[in-house]
Amino acid sequence: MKKILLPVLWILIVFFGYKLYNSIYEPIQFNKVKTERYADVIRTLKDIGSAQIAHKSVIGVYAQDFKSLVEFVDTAQYVLIEKRDSSYLEYDRIYRIDMLKEVQIIDTLGFASVKDSLFDTSDHYKNMANVPVKGVDATFNMKADVIDKNGYQVPVFEVSVDKEVVLHDQNAYLLEQEKATVSVDGVNGPAIILGSLSEVSTNGNWPTIYDAGTQ
Repeated sequence: MKKILLPVLWILIVFFGYKLYNSIYEPIQFNKVKTERYADVIRTLKDIGSAQIAHKSVIGVYAQDFKSLVEFVDTAQYVLIEKRDSSYLEYDRIYRIDMLKEVQIIDTLGFASVKDSLFDTSDHYKNMANVPVKGVDATFNMKADVIDKNGYQVPVFEVSVDKEVVLHDQNAYLLEQEKATVSVDGVNGPAIILGSLSEVSTNGNWPTIYDAGTQ
């Protein structure tokens, strides 16, 4: 019986040891992969956000799609202006005296390329529609709209990608847990999102640690 039981016991010991090792190692490895991929995705989302903010400052609204956003970065220019206060005397016909009038003078100093201002000599913005995860052939979801806020028409935009796309090859159980995250230290919800279509916001749903990592 000992000759039969000992091999069986050793097999069980190895099996349960392996299961225990995996129960500890898999979450650690999952978090490592998640953090690295989230950092890459958020870095690209921040580039998209910068381009969209520039688009709104020049055009007045956000871009509806990546094609028009890339074309804008390629060709658009900021107008460089200088504002200065000034004053002059003007004869007032009612009081029959010279009255001091204050005005603001705006001078155009020149123009600056949006591309050079945001991306310097790099052209990686041309691929910012693509989710930067190896083995993934997917693009970010991007929408733009104009919403009513207290009687004002305000442009908004939202860019997102599902966590399931970013972590497509990871443990299914751990992925489901990650999609249900509700925490001040985590990326909440089933997707990584920048901006909003219902609120006036250009922020992302990630913690500030990812902002520090992308600077």
